[in-house]
Amino acid sequence: MTDKLMTDKQPAEALYHRLKQDIRDNKLPIARPLKQEQLASEYGVSRIPIRDVLQRLKNEGWLIQSGKRGVMVHPLSATEAEDLYIMRMYLEPLILSHAIPKLNHQILGQATDILEQLDQPKLSIAQHGDLNWQFHACIYQAAKRPTLFNNIANLHQLCSRYIGYHTVELEYEKTSRQEHYQLLEAIKAKKLSKAKAILKQHISEAGEILVAYLNKNMHF
Repeated sequence: MTDKLMTDKQPAEALYHRLKQDIRDNKLPIARPLKQEQLASEYGVSRIPIRDVLQRLKNEGWLIQSGKRGVMVHPLSATEAEDLYIMRMYLEPLILSHAIPKLNHQILGQATDILEQLDQPKLSIAQHGDLNWQFHACIYQAAKRPTLFNNIANLHQLCSRYIGYHTVELEYEKTSRQEHYQLLEAIKAKKLSKAKAILKQHISEAGEILVAYLNKNMHF
């Protein structure tokens, strides 16, 4: 946490992105109150931007209330993971149905390029998660449904804390890549029903495996 935060961005904005990334990477203590003074020291800022950023992260669902005035990172939860994948399972095929008629060669080429990047060896968990979202996002944006898209984007953000378990603990990365290519081929062929079925299965199978793992192993 010693990287310099004073970038071209405003310090509070840089701090926000850094804290959110550290939550995603499970670098902050889980289920324990976050102490503003300690965070201010570790991130090299005053307590005021820490306080404001913690409130922003709480409002976005990254943190939860702890006591009367504190906040904490909530534990990884099988129930949360299940809720997230169920919502994705219904919303993403919906936006895909709006996107497919509007896709062009340029967008499909971008999606192919992203999948090729995902094939690269030794990607970090964060890189894998970012590329996974980029693949889905470049397709979904074609739907021109910003409210629906933004809600799906938020679900992916909240799912990102769980990505490490898919890629490391569950060794699901190879299966995920295969399903992405199957989805892209169905999209290119304009087979809407098949593409939606592949996408729904892609989300549900990964979600069910993750929930079973969390139920067995996550005890706080």
